[in-house]
Amino acid sequence: MKKDHTIQQAVLQKKMDNQEKGETSKLAWWQLSLIGIGSIIGAGFFLGTGLSIKTAGPAIILNYLIGGITAFIVFSALAEMTVADPEPGSFRTYAKNAFGNSMGFVSGWMYWLSGVFIMSSEAVALGTFTQYWFPHIPLWIFTVAYAGAAFGINLLGVKNFGKIESTFGIIKLATLVIFVFFGLLLLVHFISPQAVSLRGVSDLRHFMPTGIKGMWSALIFVFFSFGGIEIVGIASSELKNRNEVPKAGIGMLLALVSVYILSIFFVLYMVSWTDINESKSPFVTALSIFHIPYIGSIFNIIIISAAFSTMVGALFSVTNIMVSLAEDGDAPKAIAKKSKKGTAFKALFLTGFALAVSLTLSFVLPGKIYEYITTAAGVMMILNWTTILSSQIKLRKGNNQNVNHYKMFGYPFTSYAGIVLILLGVSGGLLRATQRMGVFISLGLICIIFLSYFFIVKKRRFFDK
Repeated sequence: MKKDHTIQQAVLQKKMDNQEKGETSKLAWWQLSLIGIGSIIGAGFFLGTGLSIKTAGPAIILNYLIGGITAFIVFSALAEMTVADPEPGSFRTYAKNAFGNSMGFVSGWMYWLSGVFIMSSEAVALGTFTQYWFPHIPLWIFTVAYAGAAFGINLLGVKNFGKIESTFGIIKLATLVIFVFFGLLLLVHFISPQAVSLRGVSDLRHFMPTGIKGMWSALIFVFFSFGGIEIVGIASSELKNRNEVPKAGIGMLLALVSVYILSIFFVLYMVSWTDINESKSPFVTALSIFHIPYIGSIFNIIIISAAFSTMVGALFSVTNIMVSLAEDGDAPKAIAKKSKKGTAFKALFLTGFALAVSLTLSFVLPGKIYEYITTAAGVMMILNWTTILSSQIKLRKGNNQNVNHYKMFGYPFTSYAGIVLILLGVSGGLLRATQRMGVFISLGLICIIFLSYFFIVKKRRFFDK
C-alpha cells in the first residue's frame, strides 16, 4: 500500500511539473500585444508611408484613423469568436464553422498564399536595405541569409519566438515613441533648432489638397499598415489565459493607432507633404532638416529590424494556418505534427519551399509583374478581414446572441460597417494602375483557390467515403 501511495504521489508530482512547465512556456497578454506590434509594423510603414502621404496629403492622418477603427472592428469580431470558442485554426476554423468546409479552405489558403508573398517581398526589401552599406555584394545572398535567420527563430519554439518577436516589437514601438516625443518638444518650443524652417506647419492648413479621390486611393495603403492583426487570434492558443485575448488586441491596436497618427502628424509638421516622395522614408526626410549625423544609417537599421520581425511573425502565422489546414484534411495530414517545443517542422519546411519559389520569381520576373503579385498578396490579406466579420455575424446569429463572454461593441452594425470600410478601401485601389492590377490578380487567385476546393479537395473527400 505504501508503495502504491508513493507511486501515486510520483505520478501526481510529474503531472504538476508538466503543467507548470507548459504554463511557463505560454505567453502573457502583453507579450502577445508586442508580438502583434512586431508583426504588423513593417518596412511598409517606415518606408511606404511616403507614397500614402504623396497620394492623400495631410488627410492621410484621417485615413489612419479610419484604418485603426476598421482594424479594431475586425479584431473585436475575431476576439469574440476566440474567447467563445478557442480554436487553433483561428479565423479559418470560424469561417468553416459558419459557412462550411469550402470557406475554411479558401480563407486558410488565401492567408497562407498572401503570407508567403509578403515574406518574400520583405526578404527582398531586407537585402536591398542591407546593400546600402555593402553595394558590391549580390542581393540574393542577403535575401537568403535573412530568410534562413527567420526560419532559425521559428525553429526555436514558441517561447523563444515570443521573446525575440516581443523584443522587436519594443524596438519599433520605442523608435516611433522617441520620434513623437521629439516632435512634442518642437511643438511646445522646448527645443528650437536654429536656421531650421518647419515647412510643414503652413501646409497642414490645406488638409485635403488631393481631394476625396486622393484619400480614397490611399486608404488601401493604410490598411496594409494594419495587415497581420490576425496573428493575435492565431497565437492566442499560446496564451496563459485565453480570456485575455481582448486585452492583448486592444492594447496592441491602441499603441499602433496612437504612434501611427502622432508620428505622421509630426512628419507633416516638420516638412511639407510635397517634399515627401516614395523613394525615401518620410521619417528620414523629416529628420534630415536637423542635420543629424548618420540619420540614413540609423533609420536603415530600424527599417531592417521592422522588415525582419514582420517576416518572422508572418512565417509563424502561415505555418500555424498550414497545420490547421492539414488537421482538417485541406492539406497533407502528415504536415500537421508538432514537436515538443510547438514547432511544426514539416509545415515550416513546406512553407520554406514555397518561399524559395516566390523568391526565385522575384529575381526572374520583371519588377513590375512581381510588384503586382505582392500587391495582390496584401489585398488578399485585407479581403480576408471580410471573411472574419461575415463569420462573426453568422456565428452570433447561430448563438441567438446568448453570449456571456467578451462581446463585440455595436453588433451587428459595427460588423457590417467594417465590411463596407474594407470594400471601400480595396475599391480605392482601382484608382491607381499598380494597385488596380493587384486587386484583379488577387480576385483571380481567390477564384483559383475556390475552384481548387471543388475540383481537388471535395472530389478527394467523396472518394474517401
